[in-house]
Order: sequence, then C-alpha cells, then structure tokens
Amino acid sequence: MMEPDRMDSQTHSRGSRWLEKGDLRPTRQRLALAELLVGDGRNRHVTAESLFDAARAAGEKVSLATVYNTLRAFCDVGLMHEITVDGSKSYFDTRTDDHPHFYWEDTQKLTDAPTEQLRLASIPDAPAGTEIAKVDVVIRLRRV
Repeated sequence: MMEPDRMDSQTHSRGSRWLEKGDLRPTRQRLALAELLVGDGRNRHVTAESLFDAARAAGEKVSLATVYNTLRAFCDVGLMHEITVDGSKSYFDTRTDDHPHFYWEDTQKLTDAPTEQLRLASIPDAPAGTEIAKVDVVIRLRRV
C-alpha cells in the first residue's frame, strides 16, 4: 500500500497531466475535479451532482455550476464523453474510446459493457445534409 503523501503526489500528478492533454489551464478547481476523476488511474462515470458531492466530501469549495461548467470544458477538449440517458440525465465518462454502456435502472448507475460482445450489423443512413457524429449504445438493465 502507498504512503498517503506519495498517493497524494501521484493523484495530483495524474490530474495535472490529464489537464495538460486537454491543453486546459490548471485552475485550482479544475485540478481538484481532475484529481477526483482520474487521480487513482481508474475510469469514472459521474453525474455533475455526484462529482459535486465527492468534491464537497473532499473539502473542496466548489459550486454545482462550476462542476457543470468544468465537466463541459473537459468534454469540449476531448478528455471526457457525455452520455445522456432518457434524454435528461447526463453521465460523464473519463474513458473516451468508443464503447457501450450498461445503465442499471434500479441504482441509476452507468457502467462499461463489454465492447467485444457488441455487434452492430448496420445503422440507418443520416438524413440529407447531415452526418453521424457518434453512436451511443446504452443497454438498460433491470434486475429480476
């Protein structure tokens, strides 16, 4: 197990490097949120509200509006992807490659689904004057 100071140093370093990849200025709030998102080296699926709660629990003074704006900035530079469920609930994913998701209806959690098991035979042609920007696959699960 790592010493707390070493872990904090690695967490800070991962957050800083992640912001650099997006060419974002490392403000105190961006860095704090980046550390929560990628500091342990694992991918995350968060809502703005869950990240806000995690930031507050970590002692960060940040508003919910700032969390929303920061997540939007992370998405704009390609550090995260936004996945919308039911047209109203947004999840933000630190894993940026194309991959499907499971949405757990009972807990309202989003998790990665196995990419290697997904087979799409075809998708509809885009209407005239448009192009397909992205295809999101969200598989809704209900426990039985």
